[in-house]
This record gives sequence, structure tokens and C-alpha cells, in this order.
Amino acid sequence: GESVHDTVQVVGCYADIIAMRHPKEGAPLLASLKSPVPIINAGDGGHYHPTQTLTDLLTIRREKGRFDNLKIGLCGDLKFGRTVHSLIAALSRYAGVKFVLISPTELKLPGYVKDGLNDKGIPYTETDSLENSLKDLDILYMTRVQRERFFNEEEYLRLKDSYVLTPEKLEKARADLSILHPLPRVNEIDVAVDK
Repeated sequence: GESVHDTVQVVGCYADIIAMRHPKEGAPLLASLKSPVPIINAGDGGHYHPTQTLTDLLTIRREKGRFDNLKIGLCGDLKFGRTVHSLIAALSRYAGVKFVLISPTELKLPGYVKDGLNDKGIPYTETDSLENSLKDLDILYMTRVQRERFFNEEEYLRLKDSYVLTPEKLEKARADLSILHPLPRVNEIDVAVDK
């Protein structure tokens, strides 16, 4: 029940850095304005998920050896996907990056994220076809449809199986395609893909 301001003031007396995950959007930003120590945004409500992005960036660096000149497919729940929004923000800093946004109409990337891409002149395409997008991708970032973000159970049930990656679908992909997922997986990547 205490305020974010009071919490960071007290915790900041005991710590050199605060990594903060908060259910309300903007709370880490508010904390950073009031904290006596640096704040790491570990996620705020439905906005961003920067700590997952650090993990994703380390994986991309390990798998591809670079961040520039990559074609990245983002598939699934792009509307509510905090990890997607954060990864786009991070990778938008590199030259030659292109995005393929794969989702059903109801789960398209929000306008404010696309505005950021447009402002930086970063090319992207939107499609609802995973199969037709695989052949040119360097990275495929799969996400689950997040039940907790829906207000309507029927809408969730209708969309939850929109994309399921299988070995058969991967036959159209490049041999060096890297597949990432922020986890937990529900059924959007068939376990046969793991091998």
C-alpha cells in the first residue's frame, strides 16, 4: 500500500541499484525520478519488458554475431506482447534491420510502436501468413497469445492457436534461421521443433 516514491526512497538506502517490475504502466519511470539510486525497468504493466530484451539481445549476438542487417519476423501477439515492443525498440538502433510483423488483425502491433519505426525510417511489413514469411528471415521471434491480456474469453479462444510453428512449416525457412521465444510456451511452437 505504500507509494512508489516512498518505496524507492527506502529501498534506495539499502541498495546500489533497484530492478523493478510493477503492474502499473509508468511506475518504473516515476521511480527513476524519485529514486536515490538507478532504476532498471524489469517491466511495467503492458508496456515494455527490457530485462527479457537483454536476454534476447545476448541470444541474437551469440547466434548471429551481430545486430545489424538482420531480417526479424515477430509472430503472434504483437498487440499485447511487451517483449516484442521492447525488442523492436532495442533493435531499431541498428543499421539495416527489417521487421516482418506476423499476426492476426486483432493482435497487430500498436500504432505507437509502428510510429517509432516510421520516425526512424525502419522498414517493416505486416502480414497474417507465417508460412509465406519464413523463407527470408534471419530470426523468428514467436510469442504466445496472452490469455491474461484479454477481457473476453471467447476472443482469446478464437485467436490462441493462430500460429503454430511445426517442422513442416520450417522446411520453407533458411537453414540458419534462429527461433526465439520469451517463454512460457503454450503451443505456438510444436515440441518437435525443439530438436
